[in-house]
Amino acid sequence: MDERFEIFLVATPGLEAPLAAEAAALGWQPVVGPGGVTITGGWADVWRANLWLRGATRVLVRVGSFRALHLAQLDKRARKFPWATVLRRDVPVRVETTCKASRIYHAGAATQRIERAIAEELGAPLAPDAALVVKVRIEDDLVTISLDTTGESLHKRGHKEAVAKAPMRETMAAMFLREMGFDGSQPVLDPMCGSGTFVIEAAEIAAGLAPGRSRSFGFQQLASFDAAAWETMRTAAAPRPAPAQFFGSDRDAGAIRMSLANAERAGVAGLTRFDCRAIGDLQRPDGPPGIVIVNPPYGARIGNKGPLFGLHAAMGAVFRERLQGWRMGIVTSEGGLAKATGLPLESGPVVAHGGLKVRLWQTGMV
Repeated sequence: MDERFEIFLVATPGLEAPLAAEAAALGWQPVVGPGGVTITGGWADVWRANLWLRGATRVLVRVGSFRALHLAQLDKRARKFPWATVLRRDVPVRVETTCKASRIYHAGAATQRIERAIAEELGAPLAPDAALVVKVRIEDDLVTISLDTTGESLHKRGHKEAVAKAPMRETMAAMFLREMGFDGSQPVLDPMCGSGTFVIEAAEIAAGLAPGRSRSFGFQQLASFDAAAWETMRTAAAPRPAPAQFFGSDRDAGAIRMSLANAERAGVAGLTRFDCRAIGDLQRPDGPPGIVIVNPPYGARIGNKGPLFGLHAAMGAVFRERLQGWRMGIVTSEGGLAKATGLPLESGPVVAHGGLKVRLWQTGMV
């Protein structure tokens, strides 16, 4: 448990910076790179990263490396690798390999050599659908072996079952909230809430709830796993009191039913309120001003985006009239739609959202 190694936190492309800020707030010293953030730590850090990070999509552990100039050398050195220190012989694994700028250029052949070494030297079964993944990267003839300690993507918190169309992933929602300066103390309003992701994430942050509290992880199948120590970590943080100031609304009654059910499963039903109403019927919540954040329909999701300009103009007018003093955030792939609101929005970096490229457009106080 005292061993230290590089831990790579995979980010949604475009959200590396807020993930690094989140990691720093949790006590690590992050280094931002393409596709994610690197920290250094031991197995306890791996567990804590999976349990507590809201912006990472996966946590990879770099457990070793060696040089190999050809397949025979890869085979020999893979057989000498101490697989028993990280893998269990009773847990199925699969191997994924990428090759770049190396004399070993055939990823499939390299995968076969690594799989054979694991099967014959350790005795672990191989399975194409195994949840536990060994990731091998061969670049400039250096073979780096990593383990995916997460399993299912970290956006799957484990308590959200009902999902609306074109949902915002929880990891993205949390990072967009961070980009808007949300620290748990401000009210949050999403007037097109869908299945409630922004509202529920905000309420969980305010209550100090670990995002991974309701799910299992890949690291629980590794040789290093200590069930008693993990249970102590998982149950150590008690929820903190938080005000009931997280609001969602949507014109779709089905979306509101999903939001209510998801908030109940997440344990934040008492902190949230969801109402069925159109954007034109939006009411200013009681209490101090806070953050409005919305993921409205945009062209790539809808097809004919002509009517959406009117929707965004009306939305901007409602925000200006009824939510003075609130900060506004709009996630969209269409800059023209953001500008149609008439709000003084500034765009953030491009973020990959499925096959789309979106940005968070946000204001100061309106």
